[in-house]
Amino acid sequence: MSAPAHKGLRAIAVFEAFKGLVVLVVGFGLLSFLGRDAEVFAGHLVNRLHLNPAHHYPAIFIQAMADLTNTRLWLIAGFAALYAAVRFAEAYGLWHERRWAEWFAALSGAIYIPAEIYELVMRVTWFRITALVINVVVVGYMVWLLTENRRKRAAAEKLLSTPAQP
Repeated sequence: MSAPAHKGLRAIAVFEAFKGLVVLVVGFGLLSFLGRDAEVFAGHLVNRLHLNPAHHYPAIFIQAMADLTNTRLWLIAGFAALYAAVRFAEAYGLWHERRWAEWFAALSGAIYIPAEIYELVMRVTWFRITALVINVVVVGYMVWLLTENRRKRAAAEKLLSTPAQP
């Protein structure tokens, strides 16, 4: 594999590992609410950030925190751990240039594109634009890399199957 492709895979691997790490930290952070009143914490956080608790998003946040039970916290933390494990496995595979990881990265990224486009149509924000652009670039790069590797393998097989000229 060429050096630029190698660097591109490494960059995507680091990005995937970072996503897994963020979700893992959030999952463990949620576990800190076990046996505590999460609604009170949410109210304090909204006030500390000088947000109006009556507005839409702060109210949703406070309500979501009020509905947390210990069982839900464990369930969310479990899903966070599972998601992080998948991202870490993908990062490992990309770092070590495994073909399965390249396929997984292309497919798992492509799944989100329709939802990202829908969200962007509903409301344009810089965050949504950035997320879509990054995802399209990653998926496009992975598809290009997969097709380039397939083309190189086919050329190598053709070269090996061609009889030697006297």
